[in-house]
Order: sequence, then C-alpha cells, then structure tokens
Amino acid sequence: MELLKGKEVAKKTRENLKKEVLTLKEEGINPKLAVIMVGNDSASQIYVRNKSKVCNEIGIEFDEYLLPEETKQEELLELIKKLNEDKAINGILLQSPIPKNLDINEAFRTISPEKDVDGFHPINVGKLVLGQDTFISCTPYGVMKIFEDYNINLEGKNAVVIGRSNIVGKPMSQCLLNKNATVTICHSKTKNLSEITKQADIIVAAIGKPCFVTEDMVKEGAIVIDVGINRDSEGKIKGDVDFEKVKEKVSYITPVPGGVGPMTIAMLMTNVVKATKKQNKLL
Repeated sequence: MELLKGKEVAKKTRENLKKEVLTLKEEGINPKLAVIMVGNDSASQIYVRNKSKVCNEIGIEFDEYLLPEETKQEELLELIKKLNEDKAINGILLQSPIPKNLDINEAFRTISPEKDVDGFHPINVGKLVLGQDTFISCTPYGVMKIFEDYNINLEGKNAVVIGRSNIVGKPMSQCLLNKNATVTICHSKTKNLSEITKQADIIVAAIGKPCFVTEDMVKEGAIVIDVGINRDSEGKIKGDVDFEKVKEKVSYITPVPGGVGPMTIAMLMTNVVKATKKQNKLL
C-alpha cells in the first residue's frame, strides 16, 4: 500500500507557482485574487484565512470583501460586476455557504467565466464536459493532479464516484471520463452500493459521512481517494473512508488530513495564475 500524499504534491505545486508568479512580476504583472464572503460562517473564516496565507506565500495579491449577513442579492451581484470590470483583479471567488436568502447559483453565473477560478460558472462546467480547456473545480482538479504526480494511469479503469455534488462529485466524474476511465456515479438513492464499489479499480468518496466506505466495499488492490473532511464525536478529523481497515486492502490511498485537502487550495492558486496569464494573452 502506498500513501498518496497530497500535502507533498501541494507543496511542490506551490513552489512551482511561486516561480511563475515571480516571472510574471518581472514583466509587471501582479496576479490578484478577490474573495467575497457573506456572513460570518466560522468554517468559511478559516478557509478564507488559509487562502490568504497561501496567496501570501506564493506572491499572489489578495483582496477580501466581507459582506454582512443581511446583504441583499442586488448588492452581492453589484460587487461581483464591479470586480469583473476591475482589470487589476484576475480571479474572483465567492466563499460558500452564503446566507439562505441569497441565490448562490445566480451569483456564480454573474462571475465572469474568465475570472471564475473556482470553476463553477456554467460556461466552464460546459467546457469541462466537452473536454475543452477550462477552469476546473479545485478539489477534483487536485485529485487529478495527485494521479498525475504518482503516474497513475486512468485509461480503461473502472472508477466509482460516491457523491454527486456540483462542487466535487459531478466534475470529478467528468475529469475521470476525460481521461478515458469508465465512470459510475453513486449517491444516496443508489441500490446495492457495495456491489458496485467492489467492482471498482478506483473509488472516490465524496459523501460527507465519516468512515462510510468500509473494507468489505473495496476490492483487493483498488485505489481509494478520500475527499471527506468530517469531525467525529471527539472532534477528530475523519475522512469518508474507514482508513485503518481499508488501507490493508488497497494499492493506493489518500490520508485524511494531508491527502486531498491541501490540493484544493494549491489548485485554486493554479487557476489564479492561469487566469492571469490568459488575461494578459500569455496563454
């Protein structure tokens, strides 16, 4: 069994980006990310802080827009439009969740596709489906980067994605399909789930339930990617996979923490640098 250490891949990715950003700055180009946060969700505050820290490390400028809980939809859209027009801003990210009275999908649609570094705009989602160059949602993009870094060939493999969210499950399955894997998407309504997962060469668990994937659901020698970040009753971080037992059966597995998590921010930064280059006609 080999551990897929996303933490190390992310570190390498950040170091490469640092060099790219330095080169851009020598040409007078300063990559800049704008993050919008509405309300004061405590998990979001931590994510935003982490993003700002990594921007700082790589040399990407970081603008933060904190809007109060009672912000109206028009005010949010107004800010997004203003950032779309601001040539100094290369990437725009709307931190989710946002308050229930706001329409997040309309907000995502309002972000310019050229600055949509989260890969959620329908145009970028459509391009991913068509296999065109685009901004890919950061978590699935991070998983693909891990596969690439460990030279894992996906062609012809049976891949099962557990979870069908717009942020992970759907784009993840599309990324795997684009690499010629045979993909099955499973979800809460799937019947005989373990019969399906037992056929899988690759399992990506993105369901948000601690230790959901057990050893009897996994075939010998499979590759298991755990996207889940959950806290158990003692406050310990657990993935969607019963790591201790499953690791005995597999050829590769991502740990939690230190697996997919660090890759998400690293790929966000990759998208910011890519957006900057595209906007400056360097790509």
